[in-house]
Amino acid sequence: MLMKTAALSLTEQLANRFAERIRTRLLAPGARLPSVRQCAEQQQVSPTTVVAAYDQLLAQGLVEARKNRGFFVRELNQNRPLVQAGWAAPAINNEVNEPAANASVTSVVGMQTLNPWSTATGFTSVAVAPAYPSNATALIRGMFHKISNKPQPGMGVFPPEWLEASFLSAAVRKVTSTRALHAFSLQYGEPLGDGGLRRALSQKLTTLNIHTPPEHIITTVGATHALDIVSRTLLVAGDHVMVEEPGWAVEFARLTALGMRILPVPRGPIGPDLEVMARYCEVHAPKLFVSVSVFHNPTGYSLSPGSAHRVLQLANQHNFHIVEDDTYSHIAPEHATRLCALDGLQRTLYVSGFAKILAPNWRVGYLAAPADLVERLLDTKLLASLTTPALLEKAIALCIEQGQLRRHAERIRTRLDAARARSVKLALAYGCTFAAEPVGLFGWVDTGVDTDALAQRMLDEGYLLAPGALFHAGRKPSTLMRINFATTQDAAFWGVFARVRGGS
Repeated sequence: MLMKTAALSLTEQLANRFAERIRTRLLAPGARLPSVRQCAEQQQVSPTTVVAAYDQLLAQGLVEARKNRGFFVRELNQNRPLVQAGWAAPAINNEVNEPAANASVTSVVGMQTLNPWSTATGFTSVAVAPAYPSNATALIRGMFHKISNKPQPGMGVFPPEWLEASFLSAAVRKVTSTRALHAFSLQYGEPLGDGGLRRALSQKLTTLNIHTPPEHIITTVGATHALDIVSRTLLVAGDHVMVEEPGWAVEFARLTALGMRILPVPRGPIGPDLEVMARYCEVHAPKLFVSVSVFHNPTGYSLSPGSAHRVLQLANQHNFHIVEDDTYSHIAPEHATRLCALDGLQRTLYVSGFAKILAPNWRVGYLAAPADLVERLLDTKLLASLTTPALLEKAIALCIEQGQLRRHAERIRTRLDAARARSVKLALAYGCTFAAEPVGLFGWVDTGVDTDALAQRMLDEGYLLAPGALFHAGRKPSTLMRINFATTQDAAFWGVFARVRGGS
């Protein structure tokens, strides 16, 4: 809250508040600042104070004024091109969800738009700038740049107190005894990753009906590293990649940074829009489809067997691979439909990790792949990181082998079920609706207001939101937001949310 009695003037305090959020990317490039009138009302200062604060931000090069539109955050790295090489953000007209003859898919390549369904050969320029990397990392930066001591509704992990477990430290102590430490710390580890962990993972995957030997498993520095290894191995700049929309913005950003052309596929309750996928395959010949089959982020949807079979048919017919991100496997039903289980790891690759359930900072992930891809994937890993640290891999293997991870996950699931019930009840009581059935860790909530603007105002109250625009390839305005059920079961947050939303 701005203080009249503080050493700094109200103008300086307001300018500093926005400047800090811009520099830490909590306000991403392209984000629109509140209008002078709105900001004055929200901060309880005069419009003159807001104008003076915005002038300071202009002078510092942090924002730009656009005639008749307002003030927008500038990209801090001015040497960066407006449109990155390989950028593509195809938009799908509403009609494409219907099997109509005139349905179209629009592909944005750089600053150009191509309608592959028309007979026209020309391109039409459009003003599209890829803000993915900075927008996508806003939530990640929020994890490190602590907003407040309040539970954060936009977080993508369980609260630290949920993950505390004595068996973790015990496992680390055991694998770091003097004898054990000397045995594996004074030389590089196994290229594929710790053999004990890969054997434990091979056994664990059988419970999901995914049968693969340890030598087809590669350990990584978290699940995101695994996804990156797959992309760098199977793709080259300019390749088309199908991704689910809504989906996780970090994946959009990562692929864009590699120069890939993104093809967003609408994700529904039973799976991806198969009609859209088929059209993409005919026109763009995509090389990869990235899917979160179970407890999809942010909707919580899980793939149906029928949709899974059709996706695999398309992959075989059009010769593309599928990478299945099963990040939430530890809190999901073992019997849920997984593409890798149906396909037997032929065209599919399986990716998962332990950040969501065990210790986010340990950064242990893994991938399981078809036999003919293992060596290529391993080469990519070796070029980037040589090997992965064996110490924490051995500790996790011990937790799996002794059943501690399984029991820990069961406790988390029970606790999450109770938290979800409370959170859903509060969300409905405070006027929200759910755009998808509440399951898993996340809720996909319709607030009725623009959640980009709402997120800015909630920062003033010490809360970091995950607005719906983050989960769309084109970052279009949205009234949706993703909530973490573990951190939104307190009425205090919802009371603030209702007050701020009412003032929007």
